[in-house]
Amino acid sequence: MTTLKERITEDMKAAMRASDKERLSTIRMAQAAIKQREVDERVVLDDAQVIAVLEKMVKQRRESVVQFEQGGRTDLADKEKAEIALLQSYLPAQLSAAEIDAIVGEAIAATGAVSVKDMGKVMGLVKAKAAGRADMGAVSARIKAALAG
Repeated sequence: MTTLKERITEDMKAAMRASDKERLSTIRMAQAAIKQREVDERVVLDDAQVIAVLEKMVKQRRESVVQFEQGGRTDLADKEKAEIALLQSYLPAQLSAAEIDAIVGEAIAATGAVSVKDMGKVMGLVKAKAAGRADMGAVSARIKAALAG
């Protein structure tokens, strides 16, 4: 089985052969971010760590889209959206709202959480199960709502 880094490298080669400049640019940007983290931390990243790097890139692009749309730069917003779509193709499939609610319910039951004060315990369990497959900001809001209600 190939690693995520190998898959990204193969996709880069394919984009080069196809002369797909936009795709190639985004893939090179992702590879540079992965390589930067490897150099900074003096480690070889495994798939989970590569996913974390890609998630961070997607989050940054989502924030950029909002800024560009507020500034009336739809051309730049569209470019960022295209990059998000490509980067997400390397991430695991996202959980549905029902799946997230089920994981949150299990975590609340397992920790015996009764109030928002117990949010940290619940978040720890949920993060372990949903990391890379859900927007943790949205998950946090769901946990808060479940504990408050």
